[in-house]
Amino acid sequence: MTTARRPATLDDVARTAGVSRSTASRVIAGTGFASPIARERVRTAVDLLGYRPNAAARALVRGGGVRLLVAVAGTSSAVLDDNYVDQVVSGAARVCAPHGLGVAVQWVPLDTPRRLTELTDDRGVAGLILVNTITPLLDLVPPRLRGRTVSIGIGSAAVPSVDIDNGGGTDAIVRHLYASGRRRIAMVTGPPWLTCSHRSVEAYRGLLRDAGLPTREVVGDFSAARGRAAAREVLRRWPDTDAIVGISDATALGVIGRLRADGVQVPGDIAVTGFDDIPLASVTAPALTTASHPVRAIATAAATVVLEKRPVPTRTLFPSALVRRDSA
Repeated sequence: MTTARRPATLDDVARTAGVSRSTASRVIAGTGFASPIARERVRTAVDLLGYRPNAAARALVRGGGVRLLVAVAGTSSAVLDDNYVDQVVSGAARVCAPHGLGVAVQWVPLDTPRRLTELTDDRGVAGLILVNTITPLLDLVPPRLRGRTVSIGIGSAAVPSVDIDNGGGTDAIVRHLYASGRRRIAMVTGPPWLTCSHRSVEAYRGLLRDAGLPTREVVGDFSAARGRAAAREVLRRWPDTDAIVGISDATALGVIGRLRADGVQVPGDIAVTGFDDIPLASVTAPALTTASHPVRAIATAAATVVLEKRPVPTRTLFPSALVRRDSA
């Protein structure tokens, strides 16, 4: 009986060569700095393990493409400052670097989605990842990039989506609040134009409706600044609120900051939750109850789909789990 040997991975090469994954990636791609000793070790490991970069990715490069484009929709270019976008680009770059494929990020204004057409007319673009996707962007993906485009957000029959199950994560958060005795639960939502964030709002509404409780919604934008303003709006409109669900961790931290400045105890008077489980969430006072969001894993999956050009489901959702801490 024989056992098939799995193909060697970039991690195998790095481990065998005794270098970091990024160093192995730079040597194989022929980009960036690496010492002569590191280069020799990586090349030896490649030969020893029989490592071969992904064939489909090499084909993209041979076809003239030299980079994967991450196109981010937003109301202003400030969307590119979001750490979420940094994580998407980082995840995609880790997939693309071993194949000599660069990653570029560009803002697509909400009021001029046709900017995407200008960006993808560049034949140097080998593949496309859409972020904060709106329907007009899906309709503007050029035929030559069909099969080489993935959306992190909503998708279509021609453009598969890879995203977080934010509805499931929000469901877990609201159930936790209800189980802890909270009955007057408000939510700071995402911007109305971002369709994928509606899943969180629908989960919140559905659970409160089933429990016979009224909804209390204030529109947010994922930022701490808006969270601070939203906290005051919630208490002005519904002074008896005993829990606030933030659409993101940044929103929730803004809510907590405003409540504490106004003398409101968290979680004694009002429980507060977020979404994303950013590193800061575990070290704030109080530590933030939230839901997990593996952004880099999602970006890695999206970039891999683009490079491998293999059939995938129309929609793939990564699970989100409740992370219980002190704020709720």
